[in-house]
Amino acid sequence: MNKSIRIILYILLLVVFISGMTYFYQYLTGLEFQPHPENPNIPSRTSTNNGNDTQSGKQAPQQETVAENLRVPWEIVFLPNGNILVTERPGAIVQISNDLTKRYEIANVEHIGEGGLLGMALHPDFDNNQWIYIYKTTLENGRLRNQVERYIFKDGFTDRFLILDDIPADANHNGGRIEFGPDGKLYVTTGDAGNGDLAQNTSSLAGKILRINDDGSIPNDNPFSNEVWSYGHRNPQGLAWDGNGRLWATEHGRSGFASGYDELNLIERGNNYGWPIIQGNETRQGMTTPVQHSGASNTWAPAGLTYHDNRLYFGGLRGTSIYVAHLNEQGGLITIAQHPKHDIGRIRAVKHGPDGYIYLTTSNTDGRGEPKQNDDKIFKYALENFIAADSY
Repeated sequence: MNKSIRIILYILLLVVFISGMTYFYQYLTGLEFQPHPENPNIPSRTSTNNGNDTQSGKQAPQQETVAENLRVPWEIVFLPNGNILVTERPGAIVQISNDLTKRYEIANVEHIGEGGLLGMALHPDFDNNQWIYIYKTTLENGRLRNQVERYIFKDGFTDRFLILDDIPADANHNGGRIEFGPDGKLYVTTGDAGNGDLAQNTSSLAGKILRINDDGSIPNDNPFSNEVWSYGHRNPQGLAWDGNGRLWATEHGRSGFASGYDELNLIERGNNYGWPIIQGNETRQGMTTPVQHSGASNTWAPAGLTYHDNRLYFGGLRGTSIYVAHLNEQGGLITIAQHPKHDIGRIRAVKHGPDGYIYLTTSNTDGRGEPKQNDDKIFKYALENFIAADSY
């Protein structure tokens, strides 16, 4: 082999190596490379594929762009006045109305990898107390941790009150979804913070679904006399209750070169969901297998979860799809359908809105996606988009 050919091969190998290391670094850190404008945009209401409005019966768009140029949006909540709040992982909350947006910075957010400003929930009595809850990653004395805070939201976020602290944190596996249940308790998903052993330790807050009162105190009927409601979780990121009042959760399975085994779980008080001991269809005494999983060769990377009319809707990050789990009248799973046709990239938050539409956020600027023009965005879809699709 002559010298010129060897030089060309060395250059090609160097390019492949640099590309691989760049992807690996993005995967570990979630580094956001895309510049963002100072304020998000509310675009003109463009839509496609007209259909019937899900509530009024009027002609309505099948798809609509609600907002764009967001910074890694993570959660959506709907205010009683019709406005939308969305968390941005770098540390802000954006208020979206028909004619303007406003961004509120939240103090002491550590945006590292999958950590940052994540979940958000309105108190069930928000009309009277204006309480709003957030889940965030913070750094103090060189130590990462996750915490839940409560604010009063009127013209801004004031009267900060620490609800729950010292949730183990890491660059990856932080969980982060928070939702109030039908029982009025606040449920919190936490990741294993990169240490699977913590998920099996009921004294640790990592790798769990937690249940607390609205002031952060521990309910008397929790199974382990602490905040833990269920354990053995790797990285749950979606919570929703079905029509029978049962709690469901989406959960990320293994990652890296051996991905797959993402889960849809039916959560019950005190149950152990097996991580890191079992996965997929594996069983062990005292552990609960998922109602459905993605299999060893398919990856959903499931995130936000919502329920409407015997269907559970959840977003796929790596799966870049909306997945719909069809339930029977008794709440049993019939099938899961995949809706990949929208071609909008990674999907994080999924919510059934008060107007009857499904709202979702993209997550293409999180360092692991392929950003499109004006990403990230919030879209809304008519329910008719998800009636039929290929099933698992």
